[in-house]
Amino acid sequence: MRLLESKRGLSFFAFEHSEEYQQTQHKFLAAVESMEPNNIVVLLQTSPYHVDSLLQLSDACRFQEDQEMARDLVERALYSMECAFHPLFSLTSGTCRLDYRRPENRSFYLALYKQMSFLEKRGCPRTALEFCKLILGGVLEPDEDPLCMLLLIDHLALRARNYDYLIRLFQEWEAHRNLSQLPNFAFSVPLAYFLLSQQADLPEQELSSAREQASLLIRQALTMFPGALLPLLEYCSVRPDAAVATHSFFGPDAEISQPPALSQLVSLYLGRSHFLWKEPATMSWLEENVREVLRAVDSGDPAVEACESRRKVLYQRAPRNIHRHVVLSEVKEAVAALPPDVTTQSVMGFDPLPPLDTIYSYVRPERYLSQESWWSNPVSQLGLGLPSCPSPPSGAESCQPWKHNCPLLPVVAAQLHHGGGEAGGWRGWGSEPQPRLEQADAGRARHDGQLSLPRRGGGS
Repeated sequence: MRLLESKRGLSFFAFEHSEEYQQTQHKFLAAVESMEPNNIVVLLQTSPYHVDSLLQLSDACRFQEDQEMARDLVERALYSMECAFHPLFSLTSGTCRLDYRRPENRSFYLALYKQMSFLEKRGCPRTALEFCKLILGGVLEPDEDPLCMLLLIDHLALRARNYDYLIRLFQEWEAHRNLSQLPNFAFSVPLAYFLLSQQADLPEQELSSAREQASLLIRQALTMFPGALLPLLEYCSVRPDAAVATHSFFGPDAEISQPPALSQLVSLYLGRSHFLWKEPATMSWLEENVREVLRAVDSGDPAVEACESRRKVLYQRAPRNIHRHVVLSEVKEAVAALPPDVTTQSVMGFDPLPPLDTIYSYVRPERYLSQESWWSNPVSQLGLGLPSCPSPPSGAESCQPWKHNCPLLPVVAAQLHHGGGEAGGWRGWGSEPQPRLEQADAGRARHDGQLSLPRRGGGS
């Protein structure tokens, strides 16, 4: 990693590739184009800390339901990048920036996202929320939000029962980010207020105020996004009464008439967060406010027409970072709503939908470009990776074998896990010895603000 520049109190960094790492990266891209996961395993035998290979193989293991191995590979990728941190780079200072347009930096974003996803699935939503905060604005690009973490942070805050944080984020960012125009915030914030009003340890005045604010905001959300109601009730296995189901405002036409970009956002939110609405008290509160909205619609409230006009103007096409987030989320309802120009191109797990204004620091040699590709849309123009990370000592002994049960990679994976190649004996970390600092590049040092990685076998 190197420091690019410092201005206005911010320091801009970029991961940098050594010549050896560039060669490994070219081999990795050739392995991806071969559509043979075993080729990536072979590459990891000689380059066990190649980040993109670790992330790509993690996806392969996850698809084969080997969650433990997939998680270990992501943790190894994070460790590799942590070893490459610049002495001045800090995850906790809030003044360091990594430009997502640089391919070398994107692996760090994706590794953090994948680690966050594993933490949520393991039942650690509070820790996952901290990772989400980090990706959104702790150190990376809070203004650009390349992975569109604003579509996820509300969900994690509700799962972690951190209602105050979600409400404060909405209050502070609404003025300049228009969070109420995102369906997830439009519904999650009133839900946070309502759940806050259910807590018995608050003063009666605060409970009453939270309940009133919750009702006000949920009515605004239902007026702005009427097409979300019936799918939400269907997800929760609740049958709406005839007055709601047959009304022109909430009926099937409301969902059909939504712009495609809005349908995608609604599908993403409901596919991810619908179970948060299943509590009977929550459903009763929602029913009360649905009836209030219907009264306002029938009485000709001008806010209804204003919301309809905004829907037609604001949601014509989703930006590229939202499509990138949908791909990473793997919420099938939202993925199915992606536009054809996204679904018809090859999307690589190690670099989904790269920015159109990518800043390349080096290009792929002609001899790699000339190889026949199995992909309809190869990643031949991408040169991704990280600086050469320290390789473990060749004579180091392992305390336990690197377990792997992925049937997709039967033979060469076993060679990798049981001593084959230069990676023999180095199969993870936590119980094994780690490379000393002096074995890394002389200019790279650890610091107090570096990312604390979960250890193998530990909790979140």
